[in-house]
Amino acid sequence: MSSSPFVTDLDRHLFAEGTHERIYEKLGAHLTEENGVSGVHFAVWAPNAKEVYLIGDFNYWDSFQHPMRQLEGSGIWTRFEPGLQTGALYKYRIVAPGGETLEKTDPYGFAAELRPQTASVVADIDSYIWQDREWMGKRREKQSLNSPITVYEVHLGSWRRGDGNRFFSYAELAEQLIPYVKDLGY
Repeated sequence: MSSSPFVTDLDRHLFAEGTHERIYEKLGAHLTEENGVSGVHFAVWAPNAKEVYLIGDFNYWDSFQHPMRQLEGSGIWTRFEPGLQTGALYKYRIVAPGGETLEKTDPYGFAAELRPQTASVVADIDSYIWQDREWMGKRREKQSLNSPITVYEVHLGSWRRGDGNRFFSYAELAEQLIPYVKDLGY
């Protein structure tokens, strides 16, 4: 089995049998170091692709400058790109079996550009400082395995719009959506 220092043979095995519970730690874009060099490791599952390339602002969106390597028999394509840092924009250019090319955002990306742009963004989620300790403590009390839950699913882009059909920011949505959902009893 051809492997990668980042996506191991065990990762591939667990992913193939559908039991890898932390595959998000392997697929996507991850700041890392390989052989003493800092950069970003990219991995995407594209099992039917003929070829996969990494494109982004770092290579002027050049179609074929950064080919990815398929890990044998897994459908996972990988590439380590030295020197890349948080904030780099990227997508995957996939060559389908019939030869057509598709540009795809990262299904395991941790950040993305704001619409109408569609690139994924390299993000350092390990440095994010969570500020929800009090809320998490209350949630633990209210959401035990023996309690029923209620889910309110909403598509933020279509729930409500501003003047001129303008999308609301997250802050604007929070001002309206939270009281709305509370009034519904959630």
